[in-house]
Amino acid sequence: MSSTPQWYMAVGGQQVGPVSEEDITNNIKNGSVDAETLVFIAGMDGWTPLKAVPKFASLLGPIAPPPMPASARRSDIIDYKIKGEDVQFVEIELDPGEACVAEAGAMMYMTAGIQMDTIFGDGSGRQKPGIMGALLGAGKRVLTGESLFMTVFSSHGRAKERVAFAAPYPGRILAMELPELGGELICQKDSFLCAAKGVAISIAFQKKIGVGLFGGEGFIMQRLLGDGLCFVHAGGMLHELQLGAGETLRVDTGCLVALQPSVGYDVQFVGGIKTAFFGGEGLFFATLTGPGRVWLQSLPLSRMADRIYKAAPQTGGSRKGEGSILDVVGGLGNMIDGD
Repeated sequence: MSSTPQWYMAVGGQQVGPVSEEDITNNIKNGSVDAETLVFIAGMDGWTPLKAVPKFASLLGPIAPPPMPASARRSDIIDYKIKGEDVQFVEIELDPGEACVAEAGAMMYMTAGIQMDTIFGDGSGRQKPGIMGALLGAGKRVLTGESLFMTVFSSHGRAKERVAFAAPYPGRILAMELPELGGELICQKDSFLCAAKGVAISIAFQKKIGVGLFGGEGFIMQRLLGDGLCFVHAGGMLHELQLGAGETLRVDTGCLVALQPSVGYDVQFVGGIKTAFFGGEGLFFATLTGPGRVWLQSLPLSRMADRIYKAAPQTGGSRKGEGSILDVVGGLGNMIDGD
């Protein structure tokens, strides 16, 4: 008779088993089961959720907190629609008395009942009162590469009013419910677009010197803190991944958009000298270690800008791959007019 412990699982209302400990571990990693899945083995008093079994609890990602009652929220509760494909914008619907905050220059349009006000700091209402509190809030934003000022858009109409904010370059806008993320999100410095009033935009210092020097975002990243809805933007397509406890992922440093605070962030040398200098992928990878969720972008602004710069005729770029007669005539025209 086998001495291997035999486990049983309750999946979809059905008992599954016997299964091995390795089978349960694999199911956790591929997302087939979650923290509430019930398991049983001889010696247990009864069916037990995976989150209560120590050997499996360590493999589970962070458990989302229960929804916060609307009455307990400090941030305004807003409705929204994300519109567009390659170059998106978000339209926010505000009830009378509600407001949202955004970076200066992000507004696309607003209806007549919206009042716009420029404020000093992050507009969250969480900073210390007085001049010093405003200075500290604004100073943190300067360190993250943002403006000293933010704009508050408030609804003063009698019905629902709308205000829209446009993405600064081609990519995707992602809505983030901070209560579902534990109330905090770490993201790249220029990804914040707008948020419900009450969300604080602060800084997150990277403690490891390697991350600060080679991580692509310096020692400082942006921290979104609060219990409201916020919107972040990234270039190209967005891809979300759930990392299990101890699971590691290596990504290009510029492709990292956001991560939960539970995810460890470090940098790693790509390998041999030849690969580092001639591989075309840079000298370092960002190494992410779970548990937690991470968001990646397929087209960082720096990569797109670099391609545009290299292709510009003023920097020695050329029309590679263009061989029609029109291109030849265009080339002659450029020579005549000095381009």
